Amino acid sequence: MILPELNRGAIFKTKLLRLLPNHFFLCLLLAATTLFVFWPATHFNFLNYDDPDYFTSNPHVQSGLTPANVVWAFATQHAGNWHPLTWLSLMLDVELFGKNSFGPHLVNLLFHAANTSLLFLLLLKLTTATWRSALVAALFALHPLHVESVAWISERKDVLSAFFALLALLSYAHYAKEKRPRSFWCALIFFALALMSKPMAVTLPFVMLLLDWWPLQRFEIHHSKMTALRLVSEKIPFFALSAISCVVTFIAQEKGGAVAALAKFPLPGRIENAFVSYARYLGKTFWPVNLANPYPYPAHWELSFVIFSVALVIGLSLAAIRVARKFPFAFTGWFWFIGTLIPVIGLVQVGDAAMADRYTYFPVIRIFIIFVWSAGLILANRIPKGLIIFFTAMLLGTCAFRARGQLNYWQNSGTLFSHTLAVTKNNYAAYIDLGTWLSSEGQIEAAIKCFHESLQIKPDNAGAPFYIGSALYNLGNALAKQGKWDEAIENYQRALNFTPNQADILDNLGFALAATKHFDAAVTNFEAAIKLNPGYADAHNNLATVFFIEHQFAEAAEQYREAIRLDPGNASIYSNLADALIKMGQFGLAEQNYEQALRLNPGDARAKRKLQKLGVPVSN
Repeated sequence: MILPELNRGAIFKTKLLRLLPNHFFLCLLLAATTLFVFWPATHFNFLNYDDPDYFTSNPHVQSGLTPANVVWAFATQHAGNWHPLTWLSLMLDVELFGKNSFGPHLVNLLFHAANTSLLFLLLLKLTTATWRSALVAALFALHPLHVESVAWISERKDVLSAFFALLALLSYAHYAKEKRPRSFWCALIFFALALMSKPMAVTLPFVMLLLDWWPLQRFEIHHSKMTALRLVSEKIPFFALSAISCVVTFIAQEKGGAVAALAKFPLPGRIENAFVSYARYLGKTFWPVNLANPYPYPAHWELSFVIFSVALVIGLSLAAIRVARKFPFAFTGWFWFIGTLIPVIGLVQVGDAAMADRYTYFPVIRIFIIFVWSAGLILANRIPKGLIIFFTAMLLGTCAFRARGQLNYWQNSGTLFSHTLAVTKNNYAAYIDLGTWLSSEGQIEAAIKCFHESLQIKPDNAGAPFYIGSALYNLGNALAKQGKWDEAIENYQRALNFTPNQADILDNLGFALAATKHFDAAVTNFEAAIKLNPGYADAHNNLATVFFIEHQFAEAAEQYREAIRLDPGNASIYSNLADALIKMGQFGLAEQNYEQALRLNPGDARAKRKLQKLGVPVSN
């Protein structure tokens, strides 16, 4: 009697050991395929769209993980959001890889690969359906809509938030199936981390309720009201975190000027755009062509398209409710998609974009689930497995091919915004971004043409002050590079009429005024920029330089020191401070600052020359 029992135990262990490596192998295969398809992104450049705010021109990120920068990450609402973990992750990139673009691109890709594996493990835990779970994860990994979230360094918040959100759902699945309180608290902690990476995760408690319906089946059909109340009350800590995040995010975005007023985007237009965006997201999920960044907000949508979009969304919602018991995956999938897009669908309009591919990164998972599970029901026992495998391979191969093609547009700002202009109409924002890149590449005349094109689409009376101000500001920058200071000043001043209280514009206006020897007016603008943004190192440096020119060396040194405190990795500011110290007769301190400039930039010829004049031997 003992031997058969042992044999059964041995058989069970063998099956278990055989099962685990298969799942582990699938995780590795999914991750490896993701890395292969998206690997070219690691060699791409920074963009001039948001990347300066998030990385290249952010002194806190550029100086890495320091105690002061950690405090800043938790205290700041920079870039219109409170997402401290995103800032900390970018600072860690600098610590690990330096300030080049390879590191943050690589980390984005690694998070996307990790998210793919986590999604597979989550679906496997929820459904035990190995191959369906793997196919959903593969579609998530390779879909062209996700290129924006992976290839754009500024969208670290997207892949990071999804990483913690998937960990939260995986922990919740363990809690729901095994009733372990520790898993519940893990889910809550991961949810908090997701919110601290990107506030779009606020809808996760509703996703948990949908998972309670399917596939966890925690609702008791015959006592649905009482059970629903219990399941909702169970998630009160999650809803509390969501509420706090919503308030903090709204305050941050309103303070940053990102929340558009109803006068600019009336409520009826927002509702129209919401329904149209749902329809467009669905269309791009199944036919991902003409993907762009950004999508311009149109003056109006065609009435026929609005009617079609409203009918589509309401019709699919009613259908999902109708089949909720017979096909519960359709109900959960559809309302996951609808619900998780609500924070970014435009009812509270942030910025001027009508929609964005990156917003689909987490929501579109459930469309893939509906597609895969529906196909499984329809094709099971009707089509030979070999044919199913063939068509699945064709589908994934097509996704990978399209994703790689879309990825190529993200090599730099020039390729991205040239493509955007080719596939969209009247895209005034893309003209500004392309013009800014052309200006940075020395193609000034082409840049000026782009800024004029943007201003033709959005003239002075068009009611888009941010973009008009941005076009005028960047036009001023291009003219300044040509030495046309008076024209540059005129455009900076016009830009301030549309976007007042902008520290960047005030700083550059001050620089142009200083170049034309209007020093008093330059000081006024630099001081105004610093008042708006006390942490603006360039404005402190420029103000110090004007003080230096006017022989106010003590005031210059004070401002240079403040600039160094804010941007300690900037070698030229140390040299500027040393110049002021020499004028003040403080040669020893000057020598120390020139030497620090050389440590930061060993090729600094100016610092070498000044040290040699001080009698300090300098190796070439």
